[in-house]
Amino acid sequence: MSSPVNIPFLSFISLDREAKTPIYLQLAQQLINAIQRGYLVPGAKMPGSRKLSELLSLHRKTVIAAYEDLHHQGWIAIEPNKGAFVMDNKTKMVERPYDALVSLGNYPTQTGYSFKQSNLLDNPFEESNCTYQWNDGLPDVRLTQFNQLSGLYSASLKRKGTAKKMSNNQASIYFKEQLSNYLNSSRGLHISKDNLLITRSTEMSLYIISQLIISAGDVVIVGELGLFTANMIFQSAKANLQTIPVDGQGIDVDALELKLTSTKIKAVYITPHHHYPTTVTLSAKRRVKLLQLAQEYGFVIIEDDYDYDFQYEKSTIMPLASADLNGMVIYTGTFGKSLAPSFSTGFVVAPKNLISEMQKYLGLLDRHGDVIMQQVLGEMIAEGDIHRHLKKSLKVYMERRDNCCELIAKHLGERVKFNKPSGGLGLWLNWQAPISLLQMAKFCTQKGLFIPKNILYQNRNFTAIRLGFGHLTMEEMEKSLEIMGEYLSSLP
Repeated sequence: MSSPVNIPFLSFISLDREAKTPIYLQLAQQLINAIQRGYLVPGAKMPGSRKLSELLSLHRKTVIAAYEDLHHQGWIAIEPNKGAFVMDNKTKMVERPYDALVSLGNYPTQTGYSFKQSNLLDNPFEESNCTYQWNDGLPDVRLTQFNQLSGLYSASLKRKGTAKKMSNNQASIYFKEQLSNYLNSSRGLHISKDNLLITRSTEMSLYIISQLIISAGDVVIVGELGLFTANMIFQSAKANLQTIPVDGQGIDVDALELKLTSTKIKAVYITPHHHYPTTVTLSAKRRVKLLQLAQEYGFVIIEDDYDYDFQYEKSTIMPLASADLNGMVIYTGTFGKSLAPSFSTGFVVAPKNLISEMQKYLGLLDRHGDVIMQQVLGEMIAEGDIHRHLKKSLKVYMERRDNCCELIAKHLGERVKFNKPSGGLGLWLNWQAPISLLQMAKFCTQKGLFIPKNILYQNRNFTAIRLGFGHLTMEEMEKSLEIMGEYLSSLP
């Protein structure tokens, strides 16, 4: 049996006097860990409270308190006039080699077992502390009326019926009723609450969809340039991801038809309103043909209404889901994208039988959801608040789009070519002569402008950038494009 004098307690006991956890509890926890790991073997005698307090530079009462806690939990036995001993439990006592002990104050840096790892799911987003930053087209949270939103949330939380709604899911039902009315009036749909699934985000929606309709090896068609997060989700579901070209009228449906003659396709993923990243709108002719092909060949159309709310022209293009009579379209998107991110929510529109099956998966991932937030969003629809907020936001974003186009012409000149988009929060810039976008991003970072890699598109055939303008004021755009112009001026 090891003598308590020979056990190197300082090698595996590490106490943090700045932590909120009392010292005696820290000591007790680490002594328990030492017993579990075999550093203190069954039957071993513990040092006296005076001896251990001197060794660890603690007050004796702290050690006594730790020993009493261990005794009450059954880790040690305290025998009068003999001392404290690690509980034996009739386990064979083995001497422990202490030459390689590790502090019990540290958590393991790696697992002791293997697990699946995937490069597909590496975080594609970068962060920076630069004063100015481009992104791929995010709303400006500064436009959110936080006082109004917080007031609505607080009022909903204080109502007497809130507890009942949280327990029996009434808030979710109310929100689905309001959202179905909103989508029917704004998207030309003809749905009820039974055709809706409420999720936390579009990414969660796509994940659940992929779990239901995609099996390993199934062919999923996406645009040659497309939304990278959606591609990551489909690939993680082991889909065989294949691409078709995208031009000024959206995805090339004729190329899709040609591929269908030799390939069985499970699904086609599209962002038809404002294609990501090029911002083009899928033409009416191609929309009709895509629906016809889906019915003829039996593939699923996953329609993501990316940036649908941000439309600046009077003529509104309806989603494919509004013309789907055969149940071939799964329509997904984000409600409240013009609000702060924490106030937006994802949704899926589909026939009732699919929604019922998707609800099972949602029950595993997010059983209750944020019922208070759903109640608030439902009230915003019912009272017309969401319409008023979006109307004000659209005016600001349209001005920023126009300003950004003028500033690009001013600072980048003939080096880039772009079309003013009819909606959305991003611009697609094509460089007329190839330059190193990574070198430009590096130069701009040194000047205080951050350009993330996920908005850069470059290969042998093209050089392009997707610039999001929604989050920037006129002054911020001016400075950002001025820095990019400096880099261009430095080129030979």
